[in-house]
Amino acid sequence: MSASEVLAPLPSEFLNLQTPPDSLYYRGDTSLLSLRKVAIVGARKAYPYSCGLVHTLASQLAKRGVCVVSGGAMGIDAISHEGAYPKTIAVLANGLDIIYPKVNKKLLSKMSEHSLLVSEYADGVKARAYSFVHRNRLVVALGEVLVVAQADKDSGSMRSVEFALEMGKKIYVLPHRLGESAGTMQLLHEGKAELITDIKDFADQFGECKDVDDEFLRFCLSASSYEEVLAFDAQQLFEYELSGKIKVHNGKIQVL
Repeated sequence: MSASEVLAPLPSEFLNLQTPPDSLYYRGDTSLLSLRKVAIVGARKAYPYSCGLVHTLASQLAKRGVCVVSGGAMGIDAISHEGAYPKTIAVLANGLDIIYPKVNKKLLSKMSEHSLLVSEYADGVKARAYSFVHRNRLVVALGEVLVVAQADKDSGSMRSVEFALEMGKKIYVLPHRLGESAGTMQLLHEGKAELITDIKDFADQFGECKDVDDEFLRFCLSASSYEEVLAFDAQQLFEYELSGKIKVHNGKIQVL
């Protein structure tokens, strides 16, 4: 496995942090950093209800050209990455040569090739309790807004909320039944978050849905690389590029 590279300069979203990272290491497609981004966080032990909503939300955002940012953990993080793949960024709490958690090995491996993994920790550095908190501030900083999908009152997700409030980021939560997701319920009660009542309406804030009837464009949206689209239909690839319907950037196809 090749060594992680250092990203320079740092993403502009990090420049106003009280403690910006000294360095940022990456593996994958750095062009995703130029897209509009939404951060999604939540419980590792997520309800099937929450997982279903988050997958739909992440997918709808990706279809609008939005990149979903999360922390690469189990539960809500993993569902967010899967739903938005390949338009997704994972901020990790350890060196990028270390797969953690192991249960996400397949997900993180494919993201290192077709999406983007970033970390302020060099290769070989293992995750520690404090590094997860540090990771959370970078996840929040990258997103225009923060979506807290499911959270208990004393969870790591609520620490992300503190970062969002400090940064002046708008916070959104999903609806839950009474007695569930006490943290997000508290945010609503205190007026610190806005409720997402319609996923399409929320996603429409960030752009027009590109989930079109055109089979070729649908394939472009789901493809991981230029070569994959070329193998699918080379003639349409060239025609659509010439007509301005798509463009090639860093070996990826972007639907315009």
